Amino acid sequence: MKNDTSKKILAFIEKNGQATPKELVDYLGITKQAVFRQLSKLIENQVIFKSGKPPRVFYFINIKKDTPLIIDGMSCETSAENITLERNTTQEIENNYLIITPSGEKKEGLVGFTYWCEKNNLPLKKTAREYIQTLDKYAKFKKNNLIDGTQKIKNTFSKSYLDHLFYLDFYSLERFGKTKLGQLLLYAKQSQDKKLIQELSTTIVPQINSIVLLNEIDGVGFIPPTVKREIQFMKELERILQLNLKRVSISKIKTDVSVPQKTLNKLEDRIENADKTIIVGKGQTFKNILLIDDAVGSGATLNQTAKKIRTMNICSGKIIGLAITGSFKGFDVISEV
Repeated sequence: MKNDTSKKILAFIEKNGQATPKELVDYLGITKQAVFRQLSKLIENQVIFKSGKPPRVFYFINIKKDTPLIIDGMSCETSAENITLERNTTQEIENNYLIITPSGEKKEGLVGFTYWCEKNNLPLKKTAREYIQTLDKYAKFKKNNLIDGTQKIKNTFSKSYLDHLFYLDFYSLERFGKTKLGQLLLYAKQSQDKKLIQELSTTIVPQINSIVLLNEIDGVGFIPPTVKREIQFMKELERILQLNLKRVSISKIKTDVSVPQKTLNKLEDRIENADKTIIVGKGQTFKNILLIDDAVGSGATLNQTAKKIRTMNICSGKIIGLAITGSFKGFDVISEV
């Protein structure tokens, strides 16, 4: 029958959850060109879809629950419920997963997740389901795509000078490591890669604009870096965001030795560091201020900056802290960024 090869391809994909062209060539014992002809026809008929970029391309069955497969006008029996699960899982991984390899290769979505599973000798299908369960667990802490860390900072300091604290995502997840934003933030800062900074900034623009709108923000301040670099992440972020708001002047005092917050393990040391090195300029007044930092470690820098703003009486309304990433448990030290 002319559709026997197509049926074999579909059976193989259903059994394994996905397939690469090489796997299909080995399984079917036919040429690569013949396999690609069959795959192209199945994609054209919307029976399967592919994900990834060469040389790491995967094929999946594209089917709605309780809908039979039609190949060349003929019905083909499948386990639709299992296939639907694979499709949903695949989409979540495509949207959320990113890994930067030790050699500096950026692998996204299923391609990156498969690479990580292979590197750690983990079964792909089982681990993918566990990854989705972990995403679901952490998603419960998000509301309107924001994580509210206000109560955490109130529990950490004797007095909180921030009215609210939000971060856009967790820096890392248990077992699965850094989130997509966590990966982008780490390597954008460490490599001073403008392309990564641009990608990260573009990703977070909608969330920041939403915070500005909902809280009637009229002033924005960017927490300055401690370590001198040729390309400063926060300066690039400020330039790319193009927020049409008045700027809160925030600067960092130059000291004999630059001591980054991430090198300090004690909360009191982080408070002292921020208190004695952060300077807020005078001259303007604001109603509601948004303070943006790259990552919430202890929260000391944001809280002490807000304290200086309050002390100087240059804000009559709310001060809202925002970090790109934050830790899940309390304010664990994020020492990488």
